[in-house]
Amino acid sequence: MPCLNEAETIGIVILKAKQWIKNRDIKAEILVADNGSSDGSQLIATRLGARLINVPQKGYGSALFYGCMAAKGKYIIMGDSDDSYNFSKLDPFIEKFDQGYELVMGNRFKGGIKPGAMPWKNRYIGNPILSLIGRLFFPSSIRDFHCGIRGVTRKAFLKMDLRTTGMEFASEMVIKATLFKMRIAEVPVILSKDGRSRPPHLRPWRDGWRHLRFMLLFSPRWFFLAPGLFLFTSSLVIYSFLITGPLQIGDIIFDIHTLFFVEAGLVVGLLAILCGLIIKAIGIREGLFLNDTMLEKIRNSPILEYGGLIGLGLSGLGFYYGLFTLNTWKDLNFGAINQDMLLRYVSLSSSLILIGGVIVLWSMIMGFLTLPTREQRL
Repeated sequence: MPCLNEAETIGIVILKAKQWIKNRDIKAEILVADNGSSDGSQLIATRLGARLINVPQKGYGSALFYGCMAAKGKYIIMGDSDDSYNFSKLDPFIEKFDQGYELVMGNRFKGGIKPGAMPWKNRYIGNPILSLIGRLFFPSSIRDFHCGIRGVTRKAFLKMDLRTTGMEFASEMVIKATLFKMRIAEVPVILSKDGRSRPPHLRPWRDGWRHLRFMLLFSPRWFFLAPGLFLFTSSLVIYSFLITGPLQIGDIIFDIHTLFFVEAGLVVGLLAILCGLIIKAIGIREGLFLNDTMLEKIRNSPILEYGGLIGLGLSGLGFYYGLFTLNTWKDLNFGAINQDMLLRYVSLSSSLILIGGVIVLWSMIMGFLTLPTREQRL
């Protein structure tokens, strides 16, 4: 089959969809969401009876979002217009909808991938790894997170309140459906080679990283909170031993140098925990995350006042130990001093000042983020 331009390709996709609707004898519409095509595909779409939606914002996610918002049907089946998916074979999606499923994902690895339809790095590295990470971070059974054809009920789509405008939209839909505990199913689909003559917009490494970055940020528990809690706790245990003196394990002696490395782990671990809570709060505020009971309690508490008092108290204690060290040195006429004792007090002082300062700054940020605001602007 010769390669076609984008306008001709969209015509084939629409004709296949129209044939499927006719064969099924169902009430349905064909909707094309366009956000800036300049090849005349809009004219072909309208001539073939499709409803055209002009999307003002660029991006894959923007096109799908505005298209779904404009759709009038109970069920929405979306896909690329490059003839890589066969829109005359949508029965499996409808069957799953009739069984009560709210999100129906296509699975290219079950249905089949035709020669040349997917680059090897996407087929054997990118998609399998990203889907695996998605299943690990979120309790999802989906094996093909980023399939270009999928269906969703209108009610479920509105409940998801999707926000991303780029390629991350595909991941966000699966993740939110999983978090909302919606009924999700997969159906085999065949992926064919892109029918257009121009190269695809996809950039495997760039787009793969965008999906991975989104999933990592969308899971602050595993990306921030869990590693931060482990690092902070383990550092605190080791620090509590080393602050009193050297620690010998077998023939190895851990002393001052180790103490300062552990101090760094203590602060970085705390920062990771607090950054995770900030990201969670921002995500809830922006509609990316579901409401969290713990953060709701924080929101209803005087977090700025409590955090400020705790942070200032720790910093004050740190300054106390710093002054104590200075006075000790003064009593010796600023002369020779036991280096181990001096450095341990300096470490304790700086650790408390750093931790206290970080907590004060965090409480100020959380205080701002938890301010009561309207859901939407007037």
